[in-house]
Amino acid sequence: MEGTLTARDKVGVQDFVLLDAHTSESAFVDNLRKRFNENLIYTYIGTLLVSVNPYQELGIYTVSQMELYQGVSFFELPPHVYAIADNAYRMMCSELNNHFILISGESGAGKTEASKKILQYFAVTCPMTESLQIARDRLLLSNPVLEAFGNAKTLRNDNSSRFGKYMDIQFDFQGIPVGGHIISYLIEKSRVVYQNQGERNFHIFYQLLAGGEAERLAHLGLERDPRLYKYLSQGHRAKESSLNDKNNWKTVSNAFSVIDFTKADLENLFGIIASVLHLGNICFEEDPQGCATVPDTHEIKWIAKLLGVCPSVLLDALTHRKIEAKTEEVICPLTPGHSVYARDAMAKAVYGRTFTWLVNKINSSLVNKDVTKKTVIGLLDIYGFEVFDKNGFEQFCINYCNEKLQQLLIERTLKAEQAEYEMEGIEWEPIQYFNNKIICDLVEERHKGIISILDEECIRPGPATDLSFLEKLEEKVGEHAHFQTRKLAGPKGRKRIGWMEFQLLHYAGEVTYCTKGFLEKNNDLLYRHLKEVLCRSSNRILRECFLVAELENRRRPPTVGTQFKNSLGSLLEMLLCKEPSYIRCIKPNDTKEPSKFDDFLIRHQIKYLGLMEHLRVRRAGFAYRRRYEHFLQRYKSLCPDTWPHWHGPPGEGVERLIKYIGYRPEEYKLGKTKIFIRFPRTLFATEDAFEFSKHQLVARIQATYKGRLGRREYVKKRQAATKLEAHWRGVLARREVQRRRWAVQIIRRFIKGFIHRHRPLCPDNEEFIVFVRKNYILNLRNHVPKNVLDKSWLRPPGILEHASDLLRKMCMRNLVRKYCHGVTDERRAMMQQKVVTSEIFRGKKEGYADSLRQPFATSRIGVSTSSLSDGILVIHVSPEDNKQKGDAVLQCEHTFEAVTKLVMLVKKENMVNVVQGSLQFYITPGKEGTIVFHTGPEEHIYKDKNGQLTVVSVRRKS
Repeated sequence: MEGTLTARDKVGVQDFVLLDAHTSESAFVDNLRKRFNENLIYTYIGTLLVSVNPYQELGIYTVSQMELYQGVSFFELPPHVYAIADNAYRMMCSELNNHFILISGESGAGKTEASKKILQYFAVTCPMTESLQIARDRLLLSNPVLEAFGNAKTLRNDNSSRFGKYMDIQFDFQGIPVGGHIISYLIEKSRVVYQNQGERNFHIFYQLLAGGEAERLAHLGLERDPRLYKYLSQGHRAKESSLNDKNNWKTVSNAFSVIDFTKADLENLFGIIASVLHLGNICFEEDPQGCATVPDTHEIKWIAKLLGVCPSVLLDALTHRKIEAKTEEVICPLTPGHSVYARDAMAKAVYGRTFTWLVNKINSSLVNKDVTKKTVIGLLDIYGFEVFDKNGFEQFCINYCNEKLQQLLIERTLKAEQAEYEMEGIEWEPIQYFNNKIICDLVEERHKGIISILDEECIRPGPATDLSFLEKLEEKVGEHAHFQTRKLAGPKGRKRIGWMEFQLLHYAGEVTYCTKGFLEKNNDLLYRHLKEVLCRSSNRILRECFLVAELENRRRPPTVGTQFKNSLGSLLEMLLCKEPSYIRCIKPNDTKEPSKFDDFLIRHQIKYLGLMEHLRVRRAGFAYRRRYEHFLQRYKSLCPDTWPHWHGPPGEGVERLIKYIGYRPEEYKLGKTKIFIRFPRTLFATEDAFEFSKHQLVARIQATYKGRLGRREYVKKRQAATKLEAHWRGVLARREVQRRRWAVQIIRRFIKGFIHRHRPLCPDNEEFIVFVRKNYILNLRNHVPKNVLDKSWLRPPGILEHASDLLRKMCMRNLVRKYCHGVTDERRAMMQQKVVTSEIFRGKKEGYADSLRQPFATSRIGVSTSSLSDGILVIHVSPEDNKQKGDAVLQCEHTFEAVTKLVMLVKKENMVNVVQGSLQFYITPGKEGTIVFHTGPEEHIYKDKNGQLTVVSVRRKS
């Protein structure tokens, strides 16, 4: 039930019964459109499910969705195919009766997919034992095999089921699926030999060519290109991009291995499939006598090899016909046209009977050998009402089937409604509806119906044709209100009906059928000569399909129409003894586009699916009915007397509730176990009031619950904290005990070692000695001498004196080595000078000892000379030394030699300063003198009055 009025305006109602304008088709379509636009593809009409194909993945078929719908009341959750499946399963388990789910709709509307979803639901949600998984897998994998052999691409659907399928799923008393049984109806055999433009043959042919192993194809005499085969290329769609034949072949091959097909079965089966393809490529020519001949017998040889027959016998059977008189047999040659008919009849017969064998083989793998009574859920995936531009014999049978199923649906629904009203004591109001029994009688009535007339025309002597059949129809049923031909129609109707056509007014509207091919498809005769060849085949499957007993039976086999009518009658008998559920599938557009909603197409399907008819019957005066317990459980919060608990009978509680809400007498009726509400607006007002009160209740419940949760969480945390603290204190106490125990042990060992420290190394003192050594070494690390003059050393314990001496010597050697490596060349030269000084003055001269601490300067003197040719030389001493008398002024004839030797002695070249004009020198510390240099005629040295020394030299010629 959608929650608020806004939501209902947006997504419509989830049950069409709740529509106010339930008789309006426009309101019906509008509700369907609203839900489709919101990707809500399922809607109920009571217990009937309407499904619109979305042509896209919606993510609503997950395992979690299956679990959500499992065991839940039918109307408790939004509409879904899982709700239909679960409701049928629960009713079957609780009431131990049989059910069936009828799935119908147009080709491409999603019928096959719906049946797959139901099977998957049962496979996932039903209790399962390990031994029964094989039966479940076979049940699921029978689908791809049947689709491969029974489905084909048509103009409206890429995976159209060209046969009807009824599947019984068997359950034991515990609700466990233990087996199954499949019945097929009216496979479209004509598709084997002919396809309309844009259509394909059955999937298995293309899958075999695309995915079959190269060795297998070579063994079957086949090529991969399907366009090489006439039976696959007539529709000019041999390769379809939307179908992956190669991958589908893998799926089918895997299914064969699970369904218990032997290698011999598969060889025989694919031999038959290949032989059908070879049959289509046989070409007939006319000889001079007008008889059929086969110029190229290459295909004949392959067919004979694959079917295990004699090539010459097969060739003779395709070009001749055996006619039996009372006492003799006559072999008559066939014309090319008749040979083509024989070839196609053989292909259709072989494929049709092989499909029946395949269904029986699958049934034998699904059969449960336990003879105890079982309940079943049937799945009927049947072709929907078909209206094409050109409708033939197949559409006639399919639409006849839909007429019968529509009759069943209306009668069962009407009967169920009437029974419910009577059981609840509510007055029944008769419902006007279209009873299509008149159309069913027109088709199936003995001696008067269309099928009987068709059978008579097929067996009467003389040249019966499709036109003569049409004339017979005009003669016998021409006055029927639902039958029309061009001859019987008025001036306006004649334009819409051809000369070879007749028109039936079905419950879903008018459908025009072309009688061309009716007799041939109804007869579906295989020449006796060909039947004899197939009965003698060494192919085991064909031997099971074509029994020799058929040759002994001289009676004419029943026609296809009669067989279909009888099988349909058997199907209806089966369905009548089961409880029904219905799924109506709708195709939203012809182009398979997501989100496209074609109103005209939808209205057409609503009409021929009988949805409006079903809605009128289901509505029957009351839009809503619900058991007292469920109604009270949902809406009890609206009345103080029923909230939060009602302890009396549910009926009285509901009565008090609706009086408090304000229901008027004409708006409802109270039955024995249910309340019946007449108008949807009454229910919607109740629902809106419930939504309003629900928010208030939820807020109050949430507040109480949150408080309870908070309190619960607080208590839990407090308990956890207390427990953690206790555990942690225990851990700390244990750690302290362990630490103290360890300390005691250490102290004991230390004292014991101290006592025995002077003894040789033994277990009693080993640890103490190691500790003493380690401790001494660690302490010594911080007291190592830093230079060679530091004589300090850490005093060792008695047991380490020898080791300490060794370490001290090593340390001193290391310091000396480091000191020696750190002495520079100048320092070394100075020390050498100190050694020489020691040899000269030690013990001989006073003050020697004080000079040892003072290093010798590298150079305390400098030399100055003039740039002239005089012999004056000034030796400067350090002016900072107060004990010096001053610089020495010398005159030397050999100036250059004296200065050079002095430089070499000092080893300092930059000590010489050559000046021009004058130079300064110290007479005494703090007193300077000046020497001025001049040139003159003769050398001369004199001192001026002011004490300045002047040196005159002779200029030399350069």
